[in-house]
Amino acid sequence: MIFPLDQFPEKARGFLSFPNQIHMLEDELRGRFNISDENIAKAFRHGELLVMDEALFPEIVCNRELLDKKELPFWSKVTWLDPKIITFDSIGQGANKLKEMQRSWASYSINCFRRSALIQEKLPYVNLKKRVFPVAIHRSPMGIFSLLDNNSMIASEKTSSLFPCGSLEFVEDHENPPSRAYLKFQEALVNFDILYGCIPESGNKCLDAGACPGGWTWVLRQLGCDVVAIDRTELANFLMKDSFVKFIKHDAFTIPPEELGHFHWVCSDVICYPERLLKWVWRWIESGLCDNMVCTIKMQGKTDWSLIGEFENIPNSRILHLNYNKHELTWLYHRERI
Repeated sequence: MIFPLDQFPEKARGFLSFPNQIHMLEDELRGRFNISDENIAKAFRHGELLVMDEALFPEIVCNRELLDKKELPFWSKVTWLDPKIITFDSIGQGANKLKEMQRSWASYSINCFRRSALIQEKLPYVNLKKRVFPVAIHRSPMGIFSLLDNNSMIASEKTSSLFPCGSLEFVEDHENPPSRAYLKFQEALVNFDILYGCIPESGNKCLDAGACPGGWTWVLRQLGCDVVAIDRTELANFLMKDSFVKFIKHDAFTIPPEELGHFHWVCSDVICYPERLLKWVWRWIESGLCDNMVCTIKMQGKTDWSLIGEFENIPNSRILHLNYNKHELTWLYHRERI
């Protein structure tokens, strides 16, 4: 699709959805930001990218600071904070126009694939490969561009993500983890490190609620942590035999924090209604017995945005939708030290 240059908003926002989840992004724009169906229908569309007039959104959504993204759509894997149309006559000129704006760029390609790749090759090197966890992410601005045709592109030098095209992907271990749930936990921890400057480390005491079959416990053990794993069903055999894993057969949400004691990390991937999770995390926060929390909020049926807002309003916390999440969100909490 070629955007009519005379109709492109002077100040715009671009929202690139997670793969095959553009319907979730549109539902969020309606339900969380009160964007009408009419205005969503008017958006410029390029693959899974929606570009909309900035004037439709609250002022906080229009903040162009790199990491100030608390009020941006969760189902936008990368928000284009200042999208512009750029025209060029050659591959070299296209690359030079991007380099004049900033150093690091990644391509969102849905057409003109060869030409897009050639432009990417002429730009400064950016690691576009899958990563091996744990990984440190450079805190440098990451731009994004996408060719509309051979001589025009849409590009934003400022985005909401430090990852190329908003995606962090890992080299998968197909042999050792007991489930693929470990991937979203690894991704959550990388984001936790970006936001709060820490991840679980050797000797930390960690609670894994709803641990079966043990994907999150496995990650914590790889980091050298001591784990208390709670579930009604046992973990994978090798984790049950691990002397640094204490398994408790129980409903994790019915054990008072005071009975379990202090933990550096409290984690939950429990399948439950968000209301129940919210009560549980408040019990831990109010107990003062946890330093950090990572929980998945399982979305069931129509999203209750007022309830999600209650999670958002918890001090020192953030909500994210991750590359390895599906119909769920991830909530992070870091207790500030006085």
